[in-house]
Amino acid sequence: MIPLEEAQNSILATVPRLPATSVALAEALGLVTVEDLAATEPIPPFANTGVDGYAVRAGDTAGATPDSPVRLRVVDELPAGKAPSVPVGPGEAIRIMTGAPTPEGADAIVMVEDTATEGDRDVVVISKEARPGDHIRPAGGDLAVGDAAFPAGSVLGPAHLGVVNSLGHSAVNVVRRPRVAVMSTGDELVPPGEPLAIGQIRDSNRPMLMALVTQAGCEAVDFGIGVDDEAVITERLEKAASSCDAVVTSGGVSMGDYDVIKIVLSRMADMNWWQIAIRPAKPLAFGMLPGGVPIFGLPGNPVSSHVSFELFARPALLQMMGHSRRFRPVTPVIAAHDMRRRVDGKLHLDRVTLRRDETSGQLTAASAGGQASNVLSAMAASDGLALLPDGEGVAAGEMVDVMRLDLPADHSTTSRRLRRRLLLFRRSHSSLRSGFVG
Repeated sequence: MIPLEEAQNSILATVPRLPATSVALAEALGLVTVEDLAATEPIPPFANTGVDGYAVRAGDTAGATPDSPVRLRVVDELPAGKAPSVPVGPGEAIRIMTGAPTPEGADAIVMVEDTATEGDRDVVVISKEARPGDHIRPAGGDLAVGDAAFPAGSVLGPAHLGVVNSLGHSAVNVVRRPRVAVMSTGDELVPPGEPLAIGQIRDSNRPMLMALVTQAGCEAVDFGIGVDDEAVITERLEKAASSCDAVVTSGGVSMGDYDVIKIVLSRMADMNWWQIAIRPAKPLAFGMLPGGVPIFGLPGNPVSSHVSFELFARPALLQMMGHSRRFRPVTPVIAAHDMRRRVDGKLHLDRVTLRRDETSGQLTAASAGGQASNVLSAMAASDGLALLPDGEGVAAGEMVDVMRLDLPADHSTTSRRLRRRLLLFRRSHSSLRSGFVG
């Protein structure tokens, strides 16, 4: 067996970042920028009001209270999107809507809640004194010309896309989104809608892996079920290598005599056949297909396939997309019950659900169900993977680190915590090393 850290490092050292491209904003969510973005015009481009109310000269409202209000003459009404045509003179006010430009002469906005009207709405009664600058958003108050909006390497979230649009860009330069071929292998697999014969099972891995690839921000391409036929698998992999940026397969990477995909990959790719010091997901195949296309051969058991994707394929795909944070965050939580295990030289990753204790407010972790590598229902119920180093496990009430499957991005503390966990594991089991790299 080889340490988890060694396999992860080897994969990340092999997988290159994809080239940059320009994409429309509608297609850029989750992608990584390749250049600094700076403001070429002030944002907002003009001083405007942040509330509905009245544009006034602050001095005209001096001393205004509910018991002693000030009355001003309303000379115009200004909605958002319309340029001011009338200035605010002494003793005057302009009815103004949120986002409308601040008219000449006005230096404050009185909120509509602090006003009333008289007559035919041509007089406003102000019950609160205004100060210069009240509720006025200055030109360039968000970004001035030349200000950095965000640097290269930023992951574009919804707010980033709003900023890019406000900068006047309809497209943005990013690392392109990888196309990832997903294929299940095995004669025993049957797609939905077809009857099951003795010895056959439904193909759960492919829809799961397609979803995991999509969740990682990639474009998943369905390559179906590869039956145990060398010609079929060869044709599928050749097509995948020529049309996609990465390939994810499940099944056929253990020590079985009928693992046809091992024969094909050994012939057409530069492969590593690893046994990783973890449980589940011990077997892993990784290599490069023709054209420099990485392939991840994941185990066939569904939980092992899911866990293996999280530990190896997902970080590599994020690296291909230019992400600097590639690993799920790890959070120390309280074990809700004993989490026992046997000594076997491996890091165990138990599926757990997280709950916040109503009394203490602390997060607790409890088993999500059966921990066998075929119990996918427990994987579906889990929020994370409890990291149990080699030993006897943890007792109820003790702290346990949990890799958070419910959180998408790594945090700055994650790698330090993982390295501490790895160091403790190495000290207690010097003959076998295991751990995460962050």
